[in-house]
Amino acid sequence: MNRIVTITIAAALSSLAFAGVSRAESFGMNSAQGIEQTLRTFRGNDFNVEQVRNWHNLDDETTGPRSAPERSSQAIRGIQASIDANRSLAHRLNNEGVDVRNIVNAEQAADGSVTFYVR
Repeated sequence: MNRIVTITIAAALSSLAFAGVSRAESFGMNSAQGIEQTLRTFRGNDFNVEQVRNWHNLDDETTGPRSAPERSSQAIRGIQASIDANRSLAHRLNNEGVDVRNIVNAEQAADGSVTFYVR
């Protein structure tokens, strides 16, 4: 019985430790610095492009997702500079018809894919 309790406690502590790590990554991975680092090193083809809605016309419900938060001008320039620094990513986006200067946000999902938001 004592052995079962010990194993159960160890498993519970182990799962809590792993949950904390994944949660900590998710908090920082879409911060301005986190997403810039991700974009500088992103090597995958797993990305999609979404139109952002008009932030100045909050009644506009047809031009894109509500989930993309608006970034500051400095953060947008950081995202664009990070993409420019990653030539292969910039090339793949260009092949998809995406002008890097139109990207106003990027978010990384838990599965490692990236969504780029364009205006």
